[in-house]
Amino acid sequence: MSRVLPAVDLRVPTHEDAFAWHRVFDDPDVMEFHGGASAELSVYEELTARQRRHDAERGFCLWTMTDGDRQVIGFTGAQPWDRPWGPTGEIEIGWRLGRAHWGQGYATAAARATLERVREAGITSVVAMVDALNERSIAVTRRLGMERTETFVTPSGRQGHCFRLEL
Repeated sequence: MSRVLPAVDLRVPTHEDAFAWHRVFDDPDVMEFHGGASAELSVYEELTARQRRHDAERGFCLWTMTDGDRQVIGFTGAQPWDRPWGPTGEIEIGWRLGRAHWGQGYATAAARATLERVREAGITSVVAMVDALNERSIAVTRRLGMERTETFVTPSGRQGHCFRLEL
């Protein structure tokens, strides 16, 4: 029996969302697979600005995710993988949620909406780069029907997996 997924809304991040992302992600559990420590506000200011550019240029980005009460709970979306290792140039989908919202289906619901939006933008395949120890995100890739196609070691020495999905 499948679980009913919660309602989520995705919108292009505003400048104010940088403050919300900074607040929601200021948790060592949330940042465990993203460098381990909380990021400075300036990181989120740059990230939200970059996402507004991606949306204007490509029709997709890392969108701000809100719950049924319109509270910011994280982000999800897609952007080009721009690191010199891994699937450089391919479109990566990803998600990050505040700790209070884990285990409720938000990441899966938002990732499914992301797949619909990138498909509408003409993207024919996506990847998800996931730390090998991040069981929660690996479970989301499975629910999306993604297949693990590669294992890699990051420049910091962590092992990860590349999951792929043809759209």
